[in-house]
Amino acid sequence: MELTALTAAALAEKIQKKELTAKAAVQACLQQMRRLEPELNSFVTIDEKGALAQAEEVQQKIDAGELTGPLAGVPIALKDNLCTEGLRTTCSSRMLEQFTPGYTAEAVRRLQKAGMIILGKTNMDEFAMGSTTETSYFGATKNPWNLAHVPGGSSGGSCAAVAAEECFLALGSDTGGSIRQPSAFCGVTGIKPTYGTVSRYGLIAYGSSLDQIGPIARDVMDCALLLDVIAGWDAKDSTSIRQDGAGGMPPGGYGFAEALRAEEAAGMVKCLQGLRIGIPRDYFGQGLDPEVKTSVLAAAQTLACLGAEVEEFHLGLVDYAIPAYYVIACAEASSNLARFDGVKYGHRAAAYEGLHQMYKRTRSEGFGPEVKRRIMLGAFVLSSGYYDAYYLKALRTKALIKQEFDKAFARYDLLLGPTAPTTAPRLGESLADPIQMYLGDVYTVAVNLAGLPSMSLSCGIDPAGLPIGLQLIADCFGESRLLRAAYALEQTRTERRCPLAQTEQPGAEQTIFAPAGPSDAGSEPAERSE
Repeated sequence: MELTALTAAALAEKIQKKELTAKAAVQACLQQMRRLEPELNSFVTIDEKGALAQAEEVQQKIDAGELTGPLAGVPIALKDNLCTEGLRTTCSSRMLEQFTPGYTAEAVRRLQKAGMIILGKTNMDEFAMGSTTETSYFGATKNPWNLAHVPGGSSGGSCAAVAAEECFLALGSDTGGSIRQPSAFCGVTGIKPTYGTVSRYGLIAYGSSLDQIGPIARDVMDCALLLDVIAGWDAKDSTSIRQDGAGGMPPGGYGFAEALRAEEAAGMVKCLQGLRIGIPRDYFGQGLDPEVKTSVLAAAQTLACLGAEVEEFHLGLVDYAIPAYYVIACAEASSNLARFDGVKYGHRAAAYEGLHQMYKRTRSEGFGPEVKRRIMLGAFVLSSGYYDAYYLKALRTKALIKQEFDKAFARYDLLLGPTAPTTAPRLGESLADPIQMYLGDVYTVAVNLAGLPSMSLSCGIDPAGLPIGLQLIADCFGESRLLRAAYALEQTRTERRCPLAQTEQPGAEQTIFAPAGPSDAGSEPAERSE
């Protein structure tokens, strides 16, 4: 088997057994990037020298017995909205094209502590605003299953990189489906944890009450291992939740991966006995592709064969999730992005007269069309005379949506449905109709409004050869149930490798590494919760 085709868990095991080195893993990823990046465009910044230096340091600690964790030595990519000291962080925007943070996000710091090696920053929709990774200032990322299609968004670069085997794992952020939807489009596995499970310190904010960092991997076990690393209370983030009553995390971590290994050891036959799974009828109506519906319902039948009790039910207020989400998210975005004014950091217009003109020209030049659209919508719904009619009403709707989920989880352990109504659209189709792009989030945004954990995994391939994803949803802090059901389902399917990852392309020796770049300013843009 090719080195890049290994799972992260298998790679780490080989490194611990001295069958491979961390440097060899990094070099394999870099070679894959050389081969694919000219077409794929998954990365904004690739830190070749830094990754090789990290590999040497990590290998020494592994050899000395100082690093024995299940992901030590594994290369990982970061979405380009996670601040990393000394490494360019752009949010795929001209506004932060040359920004280099002076501190590191807490989730990234935990990766480093676990001995993981950071390869660079992945492409994304500008400031995480989009569902296709086409709004990036650095150009669109393409879907590795078919280069004429989008990878989804806003974490499309991370998902495409994992699917194309340019890295073994990646971190993304999910505001309304931005991990789960591109995971479905790229045929990988992604988790949006319960709000507050992973620290947001150092995550450049889009919608502060909705954003959550989460893992992206090729299988469920790798997702569980990565979630074990990044989850836990953080005093620097006021929205971080103490789950052990005393701060930090439970002794030995949350044990998500350990629980899966126990399931595997016990045998997978009827392993979901007694698990109650609800299928919202509201998720299978108009607008859902027949191929997606068939694949998701087939997966539901498989779960029933594994012992789960599966039944349909009505989930209320589904039609109100999209408008409530976009009102709240855009309102928070208009507030969060007000800090980008050209004064302290980031882009500044070259020619202006007076402070106000500098603000206007800097923001006109620095922000793309989709970001401007959402800022304007957010400013409108927060304005005098419209606050009660739109923003306050959206907050009330959010509370009602949470109540509907509470009712559902009084009857069921998990909910199951499609991740997206279609497979990946062709490049350019969604940008031509922004409203249609927003409606593509119909199955994912309610989870963020309610603060629930959810994950997407592949459940089939459509006639065009594009992956189909299903979504599992649990009640707050129900990640273990999610992983258990997803792991059981995964054992019943045949593993599929992305064709692009296996095919040699011309120009493999072409140098495509983007330099980290010097900072043109010296302050941090990320929301830093105290």
